[in-house]
Amino acid sequence: MSSSQLIVLALLFFATSLVGVVTGSNSLITVPVMFQFGIDEKVAVATNMFGLTFMAIGGTIPFVRQGRINIARLTPMIVITAVGSAIGALLVGLITNDTIRLVVVVAMIVVTAFTLLNQNAERSGAKEKISVLVAYPLIFLLAIYGGLYSGGYVTILTAALVAFSGMTFSESIGSTKLLNVFSSGIATLVFMWQGLVDYRLGIILGVAMFAGAYAGAHYATKMNEVWLRRIFLTTVIILALKTIVDFL
Repeated sequence: MSSSQLIVLALLFFATSLVGVVTGSNSLITVPVMFQFGIDEKVAVATNMFGLTFMAIGGTIPFVRQGRINIARLTPMIVITAVGSAIGALLVGLITNDTIRLVVVVAMIVVTAFTLLNQNAERSGAKEKISVLVAYPLIFLLAIYGGLYSGGYVTILTAALVAFSGMTFSESIGSTKLLNVFSSGIATLVFMWQGLVDYRLGIILGVAMFAGAYAGAHYATKMNEVWLRRIFLTTVIILALKTIVDFL
C-alpha cells in the first residue's frame, strides 16, 4: 500500500470515528473502502476490528469520566457480548471472501433500513424494562454479528438498548461504547490467533480511530438528546444514499 493510500485511510478512519461515537456504522464505510484498496476481505475485516478496539476505548473514556455509564448494570451484557463476539469472529475463518463481501452488502441495506424505520425508538414507555428473555438473547445475537463484521452493530445495539432496556438515547450511546470495547476486543484476539490482522496498518488506523472517537465522545457528552438524535439520523441518511449508489 502506498503512503498516499495509507494517509487517505487514516483520515477516513479518523473522520468516521469522530461521528461514529454517536452513530455507529463506521465499518459500513471503512471496510468497503479497504476492499477498494485491494486489501484481502478477511484481513480487511480483522484489521478494521483491531482499529475498532482502539476507537471503542477512546470513545468510552469521556463517558466514564462523566459518570454516564452504569457498569454494574452492563456486567451481564458484557459477558453475553464477549461470548457472542468470539463466536462471530470464529465464523470469519470458516467462510469465503465472497461470502464476506455479501455480508457487507446485505448489512449496509439492513442497517440503513432498520435505523430509518426506527427513528422513534425512544418513546414515552421506554423506561419500562422489558424481560431479559427478550433483551439478552437480542444482545447475544447482535454480538455474534458484531464479531463477524460489526458494520452497523453499534447502531442497532443503540436502538435496541433504548427499546428493550429502558435507556435514554444518551445512556445507550455511552453503554454501547463500553460493550463495543469487549465486542471488538474479543473478536480482535480471535483474529490475531487466526493470523488475519495486518498489525502495521492496524496500529496506524487504530491511533486515528482512538483520536477521532475520543474527540467525538468529548463533545457528545456535552450534547443534548435532540442534537445527538439529529447527528444520528443525518448519518443514517448518508449511509442510505451510499447504499443506493453502490448498487447502481
